[in-house]
Formats: sequence, structure tokens, C-alpha cells
Amino acid sequence: MTPAVRRVEWSNWAGTESTRLVRVATPRNEAEVVDEVRAAAARGLRVKAIGAGHSFTGVAVTDGLQLRLGALTGVMSIDATRGEATVRAGTPLHVLNEELAAFGYALPNLGDIDRQSIAGATGTGTHGTGLRLTGLSAGIRALRLVLADGSVVTCSPDQDPDLYQAARLGLGALGIVTELTLAVVPAFLLHAVERPEPLLSLLEQVDDAAQDNDHFEFYWFPHTDRTLTKRNNRVPPGTPAKPLPAWRERLDDDLLSNRLFEVTNRIATRLPRATKSINTLASRALSERSFTDVSHRVFVTARDVRFAESEWAFPRHALRDALLELRDWIDRHDERISFPVECRVAAADDVWLSTAYERESAYIAVHRYHRQQRGGYFDAFEAIATAHGGRPHWGKMHTRGADYLRKSYPRFDDFVAVRDRVDPERRFGNPYLERVLG
Repeated sequence: MTPAVRRVEWSNWAGTESTRLVRVATPRNEAEVVDEVRAAAARGLRVKAIGAGHSFTGVAVTDGLQLRLGALTGVMSIDATRGEATVRAGTPLHVLNEELAAFGYALPNLGDIDRQSIAGATGTGTHGTGLRLTGLSAGIRALRLVLADGSVVTCSPDQDPDLYQAARLGLGALGIVTELTLAVVPAFLLHAVERPEPLLSLLEQVDDAAQDNDHFEFYWFPHTDRTLTKRNNRVPPGTPAKPLPAWRERLDDDLLSNRLFEVTNRIATRLPRATKSINTLASRALSERSFTDVSHRVFVTARDVRFAESEWAFPRHALRDALLELRDWIDRHDERISFPVECRVAAADDVWLSTAYERESAYIAVHRYHRQQRGGYFDAFEAIATAHGGRPHWGKMHTRGADYLRKSYPRFDDFVAVRDRVDPERRFGNPYLERVLG
């Protein structure tokens, strides 16, 4: 009798995806990645790399070999002349930020979570906010990958440019990224101004706010007419830092935004009718504040409360209409939404599968506390998004397939052609990629 294969259970951070794995490996270097990929191919196993498991979709799920890249971490080199840093693929963003800062450098933009690995963040299209700034993938200058046959390749604009264009946001579908060379800038400070504003008056001047600030975003509290806006702007060199007092940071970012927010979400889960009152109180509890600090400390906010998320990118000027349609749907339906809705903007870029490919974009992200049923909320939001020509974030929840996405991305078939060339047997495939890529 053949002995049963012992399988390892795994789930992502949000609990939206889970699987049972044949094998887990933690390679210590690129050569061990090569050995693992070749051994998996010999056994007929599919392979996926995993970072922090922060994607809400099944983009990194496998039932075969899971490569945990946590040992492939750190900045390898910095080229000050070219403004580039080469880093190992498993480096968490919070580690990368600190290491770059130690050398006097920073990434030009970030999202508000820094738990992801750099390869996972770029491979799914992580972005921050700022109308003159692109997502992280657009800052990639070169990559090293282990392909399905175990070969190691470097790609850049001059070296296999089609692979480079595809792999900058590759969904883990092309190979295992082991190193990335990223554009970096001298370290800088941001002056942050955060304040509540009424929703409708904000939407009347949201285009100006996006245009007039280096980084602008806002959070709308459903069932209320209130938002929290964030305007972050670079300060001249030599400006002294004036970070938040420690007590204010603990009050706002630890007690109110995490510990108390966890409690109020649990209450809203058990007593949905209390949600509107909770949101009203929450929107008024976060008062105006301003401070000046190192860029990554301004960009990033601690997020301890677990949730599921869907985010879509729109043509920038569709933000107002799409958000008001979402508000109207919430008002007409008996669902209570306890998480704020996040709205951001980004510059157009040239990354084939970027949600901002060749268009200035606005982003709307909706969330559900992880203990709550999603109900019809995400589906309704997706219907609004598709009506406005939306593109779903690859790492956040959606139901679209290849037929829809092919119409959304002019270079979709070019990406698939590269995938056919470098992974014809779909060694790095999984059900999510079968749905979104065909």
C-alpha cells in the first residue's frame, strides 16, 4: 500500500484563501530556488512563491510546492549614480524601507501597508496615492527570475524586454523572482495634514485636491456624510522633522484605529443595526492632526484588524460618480458596512498589466471585517466598477475572468504570449491564473 502523502495546511492573512500543500520549502539562495523548481517539475508539482500572504485572491495559492522566500531578504547594492537599489525578492517592505533609509534613500511612493514582500507587492500591482506617481511595479528597472525549466534569466528594457515588461507585474505566472532592481530617491520628509471633511463638498473639489498635493487620499465612512482626508507633501531639504507625539500616535493609530476598531467591528458583527451609530462616532473621533516625518512613516499605517478587500481602478474623473453610486446602493439596501471606503489616485504608467496602464487612475477600495458575511456588497461594487470601465486589483477580491480583462488591457495578449513562451506547461499556474489569464 502506498503511504498517504502528508500535506501542509496554509491560509492567507485574511482567511479568504486556503489550501493543502504537498511540500513547503524555504530556499536560502537562488541556487536552492533552482533546485526546488527542478525537483517539483520532476514530480509533476505546480510551484508558487509566497511572501506575507497578504493578497486576498488566490494569486499565490498552490496545491504543490510552496516556496517561502523569507530567507531571500535585504538590500544587495545601491547605485547612487543611477538611482537604483538591487534587493532580494523576499524582502518585506518594512525591512526594505529601513535598510534604504540607513543608506539615505527611499522608495518614491508606498501604499499604507508594509507587511508584503517586495516581489509580492510588485507582482500584484501594489500602489500608493499621488497623481504624479506610479505604482511600485513601474519603478522596476530589472529582474532576475528562475523559469519553469530551472534556468535563471535577467531581464530589463535592454535584455529580453518583453519578459521584462510582463514580469514587472507578473502575477507569479512567469517564474520565481529572486532579485529586483528598483528606482530609489534620496530620503525625504513628508508634511502630513489629516482632517475630517463632509463627503459632498469634498467630491466637488476632489480633482483639485488630487492635483494640488503630492499625495492625496480620503476615507468615507458609510452611512454617514463624513470623510477623513490625508494630504501628504514633500518639504524643502533641511526642514526639521516634527513627528507626532508618542501619546498621540498611540491614541490614534493603536487605540482608536486598531484596538477600539476591532472591538467596534465585533459589536457591528453581532449587532448590525448599531453600525451607523458606530461609524458616526468613529468619524468624529479622528480629529485633525498634522506632523512632519520620514516618508515611509507617513505613508504606512498599522493595520492589525483583519478584513477582506476589493479594489478597482477607474479613469480618474469617474471617482465622484462611482463613489456616489456606491453610496446610493448602500442607502437602498439592508447591509451595514463598518469599514471606511478608501479612495486614492495614481499616474498613468506603461506596465502591461498595471491597473493604471496608459491612464490616470482613481482607486476605490471596499472592505469587510473578516468575521462578517460579505453579502451583496462586493458584487454590487463590482457591477458599478465594470460599468465605469474599471480594472480590478490583481491581489484583491473580484470575479472577472480573461474575457473581461482582455478588453481592459491592450497588452493582455502580449503578456499571455510571454507566459506561453516561458511556462508552456503552466508550472506556475493555479486556478486563479486560469480564470484571469485563460
